[in-house]
Amino acid sequence: MLTALQYFLIPLALLATAGFLAVGIYSLAKGGEFAEKNSNKLMRMRVTAQAIAVALLMLFVYLLTQNSGG
Repeated sequence: MLTALQYFLIPLALLATAGFLAVGIYSLAKGGEFAEKNSNKLMRMRVTAQAIAVALLMLFVYLLTQNSGG
């Protein structure tokens, strides 16, 4: 479980967060119809991805401390 978190799930969540943030910022900077329709949705998706990333990091630290034996 630790390996899957460390090498797959956490990096995936971090990349998703960064991707949504980048597309959202680009959308806001460019403006236009795409920004009007999608900028709020992109930022909400970023917040969701960020929450998942934080939860996975907390789970990883919890499991790491449980496995260390002390």
